[in-house]
Amino acid sequence: MSKVTDYYSSFDEWGRLDREPLEFQINLQYIRKYLPPSGRILDNGAGPGKYAIELAKLGYEITLSDMTPRLVEMAEQKASELGVLKQFNGFHVLNATQLEAILNEMYDASLMLGPLYHLQQEAERVSAVKELYRVTKRNGIVFVAFQSRIRMSITSLQSPEHWKPHDSMDSIQAFYRSGIFDHNDKGRFTGAYYFQINEIKPFMESHGFETLDLIGSSSFGTLLNSEQKQYWTDKGEYEKLIEFLTAAANDPAILGISSHLLYIGRKK
Repeated sequence: MSKVTDYYSSFDEWGRLDREPLEFQINLQYIRKYLPPSGRILDNGAGPGKYAIELAKLGYEITLSDMTPRLVEMAEQKASELGVLKQFNGFHVLNATQLEAILNEMYDASLMLGPLYHLQQEAERVSAVKELYRVTKRNGIVFVAFQSRIRMSITSLQSPEHWKPHDSMDSIQAFYRSGIFDHNDKGRFTGAYYFQINEIKPFMESHGFETLDLIGSSSFGTLLNSEQKQYWTDKGEYEKLIEFLTAAANDPAILGISSHLLYIGRKK
């Protein structure tokens, strides 16, 4: 996993969510919708802690983990700067497949909004979900992010030179069969795994979770360019845009055009 830590040690993940606010805002609204009124939350694979800090502001007790030391350090610094450090009970450098520092059934809710992207081996993905199950309380809520294989295939067809080796149909077809992507260009997005949409619910349910919702958190946002988004901002209707996209996020027709999907489930 050194490629993952190397990539995120230099990539501005905090800034990415600022530059792509629709994904963050839609995810956060659904997370808040399903969370209990209070309790302990694990943000597992939290990156620089943007979601964790927002939840800390709401009064939840947060534990944060990520496998990239630089991001864990940044999360602690951000929490201090934003005045919510007291809401955190730990900042851990951990691999999502082995949360050895976390006790069983500690959390009322658990987030895993990044790790599954980077686990290309099925055994690793299974280990990560089993660990999520282990640390979450019975009837606790989990929020797990996936990337869509069909959306990545469409993106590759639209910009083949940008997503090499997806600059040939043979490569794109092989990707669509396997879901495994490794960028040819050094320093670009690290190796990743993309799910078929109809695989997500069975995968999570086979490991002890009851499905509550599946949303496309990037949905229409991926189809709107910056000028189009600015139009709604200038009209003073940006909040209404967010409301519309949030309401439509679990429309089955939206899932296929979304690059990022958010699974919401309950531990049985």
